[in-house]
Amino acid sequence: MIKHSAAAGLALALVAGSAFAADLPSHKAPILPPPPPPFTWTGLYGGVNIGYGFGNGDQDYGWATTAFPNFFGSPAWYIPNDMSGVLGGGQVGFNYQFNPWLVVGLEADVQASDVHSQGNGVGAGAGPFWFDSNVTYATQNKSLDWFGTVRARVGVTFPSFPSLMVYGTGGFAYGNVIHSANVSNFFPGWAPGGAAIVGAGANFDDTKTGWTAGGGVEWFPFTSHALFKAFSVKLEYLYTDLGSTYVYGGPVGFVNIGAWPGFGWSQTSTTRWSTVRLGVNWHFNPFAAAPVLAKY
Repeated sequence: MIKHSAAAGLALALVAGSAFAADLPSHKAPILPPPPPPFTWTGLYGGVNIGYGFGNGDQDYGWATTAFPNFFGSPAWYIPNDMSGVLGGGQVGFNYQFNPWLVVGLEADVQASDVHSQGNGVGAGAGPFWFDSNVTYATQNKSLDWFGTVRARVGVTFPSFPSLMVYGTGGFAYGNVIHSANVSNFFPGWAPGGAAIVGAGANFDDTKTGWTAGGGVEWFPFTSHALFKAFSVKLEYLYTDLGSTYVYGGPVGFVNIGAWPGFGWSQTSTTRWSTVRLGVNWHFNPFAAAPVLAKY
């Protein structure tokens, strides 16, 4: 009887303890949002830029010739072509980050341009005597209305500073080049027909292609800011070469004017310049935090 009473008491105590424990308040661990993904340069981006273009002090060569039998030399001259002006436009691109220090990408941009130059030169063609020289005066205008590039980019980042990238870039370039020249030639008075000035002008206006290369630095300054973390700023230098243009006066070399000796000229001009520009890119949130889903 005593054993049954003890067992019954123990069972009653266990039931009462369980009921008491069930009445105690319960605490659940808070649900924490997942940590944001690590920073990466991988992804699409687009942006705008503004900058300045400047030449490297080129001297463009020109020359003229006459058909009067060997009494006149062929004048030659050089015209300064130091192109400069403001430019600006937009760019789009894609980056892929292979590891903590290597980023490879492709970028294309189009720029409106006020890069231009103006200059003049004088040449003299001397004959066998002082009185049979002829003098040529040439003027040239050169401008770049717009241009664009398609370039590869290879960048280096630093694991301790992943939001900063130093990169080199290079590739294809194209642009609308306008090149005009006017040349006047003074013949001495002893020649047939007396002293006179003859001249002719010519113009080139077309798309030229070439190459470009340079480098820069790009940085995400606000990686922890909710609104601005997808923006980066960059400072970039490019050297661009669209080759040479050639204009000439006279059909196949000479313009004949009555009894005057024929007169013809040509002018060659290079189109190459440097660009320094500041840009802002918006990245399609490649490192945005994942959304938090509520659970019930």
